[in-house]
Amino acid sequence: MLHPQSSARVRKRLATLLSAALLLALPGCSSLGSVGPTSRAINNATGDLVDQAGIQVVDVTDAVTRRAIEAARPTLFSEALGDSSVTQTVIQRGDVVGVTIFEAPPAALFGSTASFGGGDVGSALQKAVSGTSQPTSLPEMMVDDRGQITIPFAGTILAAGRTPPQVARQIVSRLAGKAHAPEVVVRLVTNSSANVSVVGEVNSNGRIALTPRGERLLDVLASAGGVKHPTHKTTIQITRDGRVASLPLDNIIRDPRQNIRLRTDDVVAAIFQPYSFTSLGLSGASAEVPFEQTGITLSQALGRIGGLKDERANARGVFIFRLEDPAVLDASLAATARRTPDGLVPVIYRVDLRNPATLFVAQSFPIRNKDIIYVTSAPLTDFQRFVGILSSLAFTAIGLGQAVP
Repeated sequence: MLHPQSSARVRKRLATLLSAALLLALPGCSSLGSVGPTSRAINNATGDLVDQAGIQVVDVTDAVTRRAIEAARPTLFSEALGDSSVTQTVIQRGDVVGVTIFEAPPAALFGSTASFGGGDVGSALQKAVSGTSQPTSLPEMMVDDRGQITIPFAGTILAAGRTPPQVARQIVSRLAGKAHAPEVVVRLVTNSSANVSVVGEVNSNGRIALTPRGERLLDVLASAGGVKHPTHKTTIQITRDGRVASLPLDNIIRDPRQNIRLRTDDVVAAIFQPYSFTSLGLSGASAEVPFEQTGITLSQALGRIGGLKDERANARGVFIFRLEDPAVLDASLAATARRTPDGLVPVIYRVDLRNPATLFVAQSFPIRNKDIIYVTSAPLTDFQRFVGILSSLAFTAIGLGQAVP
């Protein structure tokens, strides 16, 4: 058994060794098991080391929010494309037309009961009859590659580029002197030219004919069987004359002005685009959070992840990581910022939720697809964990000292 003085010396040595070990461990415990970069590291992202990556740190202010809102505003169909006029019925090559000829009695050419079949275009003249003349219906015919159709006793008629009444008038003029007071009706049976193409996430891809009714965007989508996915996850893209405009389907449904009238050869594409942001750090939930294409604000995003994680989170250390459009940034910052190969700027938006004014700004600041919301730990959190380590080591030292006889 050790002498009391010897036992005291042993406990003193153990305490000294534990203290030395603790001091040596302090540099390695600076992060104390942090799940990500500290607030200090992010705030210094424009320093020498991280600046080589071209990362910009921007405070979320009212001016920054206004620029972000303007950049996030979708291009409206009513502004980019406009509301077209009603499509005029114009016959084109490949269309199928029907022609009906009326001849006043006494009918001298077509007769009262004449009806031309596929091989009857050379039918003989009918003798005049009394009574009311019956219509003579010609077989439906396709406008050929020269834009012409052939009418008995009238010859070839140019149809392409003309309306049905214009074609009818030319047929009447050709029959003058041959038929008795003829009247002609020309109708478009099959429209092969005035169409729009509907593709993408609709139930029936294909070409849909436009009529003088003036079909609008939602009419055409309905004719294609509707979209396959929920409206808040579907974007509608219209391509017209080399211009492309996109808008969430929800916006089109809510704003009748965006339900524009379509033009010939428009291409309508329904695109499935699920949007989401990622929440990391000491937020209420670390997860990938989906949101609707109409967009959400920062305050809504924080609400969906359960806010911050009680007292362990740093209310002054909320950051949004984003590859930003240079047009959103201040001109002086955008001019010097380094950019990714696709022309975007790596930006970290810094949010101070301790500032009451920031809570108002957060109600407008837009969250973008693929954003990362990262919440750092409070400064005292690491200190409290450090004190806990000290306490554990201290009690361990006391236990060892008491265990030594």
